[in-house]
Amino acid sequence: MTQFLVTKFIKDSENINDLKVREKYGTLSSFVGIACNIILFIFKLIVGTLSNSISITSDAFNNLADCATSIITLFGYKLASKPADKEHPFGHGRMEYILSLILAIIILLVGYELIKSSIIELINPTKIKFSYVSMIVLIFSILMKIWMSAFNKKLGNKLNNSAMLATSKDSLNDVIATSATLVSLIVSGFSDLMIDGIMGVVVSIFVLKSGFEIIKDTVDDLLGQGLDKETVEIIKKHINDEPMVIGYHDLMVHNYGPGKHFGSAHIEVRSDEDLLIAHDAIDLIEKKIQEETGILMSFHIDPINMDDKETKYYYDKVKSIVRAIDKDTHLHDFRIVTGDTHTNLIFDLVVPFDIKLKDDEIIEIINNGLKDEPIKIFISPTIENKYV
Repeated sequence: MTQFLVTKFIKDSENINDLKVREKYGTLSSFVGIACNIILFIFKLIVGTLSNSISITSDAFNNLADCATSIITLFGYKLASKPADKEHPFGHGRMEYILSLILAIIILLVGYELIKSSIIELINPTKIKFSYVSMIVLIFSILMKIWMSAFNKKLGNKLNNSAMLATSKDSLNDVIATSATLVSLIVSGFSDLMIDGIMGVVVSIFVLKSGFEIIKDTVDDLLGQGLDKETVEIIKKHINDEPMVIGYHDLMVHNYGPGKHFGSAHIEVRSDEDLLIAHDAIDLIEKKIQEETGILMSFHIDPINMDDKETKYYYDKVKSIVRAIDKDTHLHDFRIVTGDTHTNLIFDLVVPFDIKLKDDEIIEIINNGLKDEPIKIFISPTIENKYV
């Protein structure tokens, strides 16, 4: 079914790095979500009202909230694909995050009203009117949500799209919530136990949880998150595959919304390389990365003097000291200034976030490693964290 929908509605569906193709995938996912959730909302609202069940009614509004999510996501994909303009030179992709925050607030308000109604039902319980129609509607809802989860998971994995994968997880949460509602209906229908209010609270908690998770994910996006490891490895591979490249540093990528990523890095080459040839090689790396990841990279060339023996000696010395602290540390922009009484070592040091040492403690370790040198050594490091 998933492949049929993709083939039917998305032209050139395998070209997933094309922003227009990605937009069509997003549109398809959103329309499927809108159609399925509005159908479930209508059916559940009807049977919930007729059976006098607060848990079924709560589940109906949970589906309505999911429908609203799909609508917001649809607008997000449309706005994200809007071309850049004078006021917004990096495009409009972040508008999706703003819309997501608005949506999350709406979901939280719905969840609050539902949990309030459920608590009232707990205090003053009413008998549910059991019917097989209600049971069939809930079973149908569970099966539909299982399919929706698989549908969005397949698309999300194909496009590496976090929004679709989140929708897949949310659909599984809905399966649990609707299963709880089904249990409430069956228990209340075949016994004198009145657990409808309890199940209503359970469903309401799922609605509230969905709202809080959307806020958390959106705030993370707005604050800026690191790239996923797979994309980082792709970028590293293209850089390292170029024989002219000695190394790189200060790799960073900025996110301006889905499909709007801009990155930069300093690429190290020998100082005696032909500048025109080096520039052409770096341009080619940028194009390869953009073709595979969609990220627009801008590289700066750093010439490295590989022939000065004294510089190489101290570089290797400091490198061995900092690698003993943590194997993922990285040394770059290393240069020396010599004098009659002492030598200055000037360099940048990139350390992982999980290193617990303070900057002055790292400097002390490096100084201790250089104290036996025949000439006095002063170090002037710039210590920074990795961006990706």
